[in-house]
Amino acid sequence: MAETTTTPAVLILLGPPGAGKGTQARMLEERFGLIQLSTGDLLRAAVAEGTPAGLAAKSVMEAGGLVSDEIVLAILKDRMERPDVKAGVILDGFPRTAGQAEALDALLTAGGQKVSAAISLEVDDEAMIDRVAGRFTCATCGEGYHDTHKQTAREGVCDKCGGTEFKRRADDNAETARERLKAYHAQTAPLIAHYRKMGVLETVDAMGSIDDIASALGTIVSGASA
Repeated sequence: MAETTTTPAVLILLGPPGAGKGTQARMLEERFGLIQLSTGDLLRAAVAEGTPAGLAAKSVMEAGGLVSDEIVLAILKDRMERPDVKAGVILDGFPRTAGQAEALDALLTAGGQKVSAAISLEVDDEAMIDRVAGRFTCATCGEGYHDTHKQTAREGVCDKCGGTEFKRRADDNAETARERLKAYHAQTAPLIAHYRKMGVLETVDAMGSIDDIASALGTIVSGASA
């Protein structure tokens, strides 16, 4: 009997700041063994490891330039070839433009892969502004909280690690959140159209509870990984 091999799932998580991408990605990692890959983390790791693509990125950043899509894709390719991503990956923060999406498609096709699902977390803008303006994180482990929607069980103590130091992003305020949402919608509209045309776009109501959103995402990921 021939041995069957499963192609690793490639999931793209789309959603504006505050939509819960980080929380949901961590839950998907734990449930399905997926690896979350964010552009910023990948760049920092590649630079620290001194890979050829990382060294190229370092020289660009030290010169004050923007790292090209080609370098980002090279770093992503290197990371996706490692054995710990055999179950699949969740891409967070890439692609950001239709051009990057097309380049990613080409990279995946060359490796015998394709995007399994592009999942858009749909939000109500005004409710999202309220959500963003009230969030804070544990300074020790990075667990996210909110003044109203996700408070710590014990005041001033992180539920996850017991830390007592918390931080808020300086730009987590209503005015900045509104501008970031406008920019997100303008930037993401072409991506939504791209993945809808490919037939891999999925949408999830991200205004529900964390568990409801996780359940909806789990159903999509189970189907995409089958």
